[in-house]
Amino acid sequence: MMSGWSTLFYKEVLRFWKVSFQTVAAPVLTSVLYMLIFGHVLDQHVKVYDTIGYTAFLIPGLVMMSILQNAFANSSSSLVQSKIMGNLVFLLLTPLSHWSWYFAYLGSSVLRGLAVGLGVYVCTAWFGGFYFAHPLWIIVFAVLGAGILGCLGLLAGLWADKFDQMAAFQSFIIMPMTFLSGVFYSVNSLPPFWQKVSHFNPFFYMIDGFRFGFIGHSDNSVWLSFSVVLTAFLLVSALAIHLLRIGYKIRG
Repeated sequence: MMSGWSTLFYKEVLRFWKVSFQTVAAPVLTSVLYMLIFGHVLDQHVKVYDTIGYTAFLIPGLVMMSILQNAFANSSSSLVQSKIMGNLVFLLLTPLSHWSWYFAYLGSSVLRGLAVGLGVYVCTAWFGGFYFAHPLWIIVFAVLGAGILGCLGLLAGLWADKFDQMAAFQSFIIMPMTFLSGVFYSVNSLPPFWQKVSHFNPFFYMIDGFRFGFIGHSDNSVWLSFSVVLTAFLLVSALAIHLLRIGYKIRG
């Protein structure tokens, strides 16, 4: 028999899996197109590391970008949709604790992010080669990164009352921080000022640590990246749990 949190988790997984063509296949296709365009155009013209081609450098960034964006989209869209459709009240009537809400929404977001990321890697690795320099770091950064964006999705979903507000959160915060994190380039190729700016972006450490797991090269110490990402995860988790506990914008 399923417990409360696992039932909610199962419901959230079914929610995105029933429309997997839209929630999983479509993001995979988008990332493959990015890879084909940027990889084909720049592979012979851009050299990031001496022994690694640009396509091999690009693939981990695209995979992580897909993980982050879809983990955020899962929890944020679910909460906002429940608010607009008015079915959030049925969850409020249950004896589920804020911990159950947290683990269910976070778990489903991480699962969706990893599913999309795996799909992107399977479809793109054929073009750049299969690299697994440090598999444990791949898992660590993938799970923590998806967890951070799942929590940010919770925060956005709790704050937003309509899809326009959620879209603004994603367009003006999540997307810029993702694209300016070194997905398509090495931050060491930037001017000194913009290198310093990039180091204030936590998304940079997620991308850089994740890429290190694949190709064994990074723009920064992998342990520093791990420390920053773990700290960010604990902070956003604490905030999300607190807002769920007090029922921020979900209880009258």
